[in-house]
Amino acid sequence: MQIVRDTDTLPKHSTVAAIGMFDGVHLGHLTLIDEVKRIAAQRHLKSAVITFAQHPQAVLRPDSDIKMLMTVPDKVAEIGRHGIDVTVLLNFTYELSLNNSRQFLQLLRDRYGVAVLVVGYDHRFGHDKSETFADYVRHGKELGIDVVKAPEYLGEYAPVSSSIIRRLIASGKVDDAMRCMGRPYTLSGKVVHGFHNGRGIGFPTANVGEIPTDLILPHKGAYAVMVKVDDEWHQGMVNVGVRPTLDNGTQLSVEVNIFDFDGDIYGKPITLQFIKFLRLEFKLGSIDELRAQLTRDRNTSRQILTALTSK
Repeated sequence: MQIVRDTDTLPKHSTVAAIGMFDGVHLGHLTLIDEVKRIAAQRHLKSAVITFAQHPQAVLRPDSDIKMLMTVPDKVAEIGRHGIDVTVLLNFTYELSLNNSRQFLQLLRDRYGVAVLVVGYDHRFGHDKSETFADYVRHGKELGIDVVKAPEYLGEYAPVSSSIIRRLIASGKVDDAMRCMGRPYTLSGKVVHGFHNGRGIGFPTANVGEIPTDLILPHKGAYAVMVKVDDEWHQGMVNVGVRPTLDNGTQLSVEVNIFDFDGDIYGKPITLQFIKFLRLEFKLGSIDELRAQLTRDRNTSRQILTALTSK
């Protein structure tokens, strides 16, 4: 897949494109991508996704502290995995936001060769949000761009949007988020030194650090997860929280117990796929009670993850 930046250009009338943030590259996005690829094949043009390196809200409202579903490199890679020929990665700026829809369409035509723009079912673009799809079609005709509407995603968990998925993850509903995304919510980081409490109670944990701070964390609690280290996947369970039973303070941590694993992985990359919420984090009366609860969590996680991988 070709990656195009702000200063690059593409040949005139060379692409069929969709535009949007594409955070999470969820099932609604895939409906849009499929339509782009279908029209591109029909017209013998390249398929393209035009997306942004920054969320518009983060630029226009810097105090919003919006959290994302995936990093920009992961988003670009996921778009490429679905067979798109070109990803145009734009820097969203305040100046860009001042363009009206006609000016933006002209930019897409002149710089990125857009001959056909496939618009999401309820997508709005340009400075004037009151404009309708009919206005986009009219502007497109004047500029020589066909503007077409993608089919609405009508899956089991419709409607689907990145904001809905963020809310699901923030509330711990990672299994519902997975059904909306078509894959588990994923966080990657590096194994760093933590409090070293787990091994003493029979549940050694890897402390996952260096998670990008602009990514959303699931609600505090325990989850069944799939864990990748050294390019191999393992079953595990993770706690997102502050370890109240162990009185480790208020620093939030992400600590994973990898089942049937005893390797030294400090300093190594690690990836977590969140499959199912197990329970909220709460303080237990003793280490023995904590050990018993973790044993129950592990047994439940094994059942959930074994059922998932046997499908």
